Amino acid sequence: MSKKENKTNAMRILERNKISYEVKYYECDEFKDGISIAKKLDENPDECFKTLATKGKSGSYYIYVLPVDKELDLKKCARAVGEKSVEMIPVKEINRVTGYIRGGTTALGMKKDYPVVVHQSADDLTKMIVSGGKLGVQIKLTPKDYLKVTKGKMADIIKS
Repeated sequence: MSKKENKTNAMRILERNKISYEVKYYECDEFKDGISIAKKLDENPDECFKTLATKGKSGSYYIYVLPVDKELDLKKCARAVGEKSVEMIPVKEINRVTGYIRGGTTALGMKKDYPVVVHQSADDLTKMIVSGGKLGVQIKLTPKDYLKVTKGKMADIIKS
């Protein structure tokens, strides 16, 4: 990338942490589901992850990163972070809580450093693909590097 203005905050954070990544661009002017994006990028959907924000019973926020074709198991999510329960935050609150819009949310560079939990299937991958921080931008990097920069942990957080 030669033009600095094309970089997202997520990319700058990766570079500041000396983490190598690949950028994948796609045409997008509105939210698209992750499976459609994986197809558009000609990538394996098992390597493409979506980022979802929840709020715990305590009032704390938690970020979950899971394969695009899977659903969160909120009971497993709550256990993973030591909460009694967690619930998805309403779409209208995503920007206020994370600093990102629906479809462009990434755990990299949120307004605050919320706890991040990545589904354990990422441990089997050499690379994973996550949002680059805005619509039309995806980032490909190793799960190990992603966990390092997000200070995340892995757990089983999806419905069986």
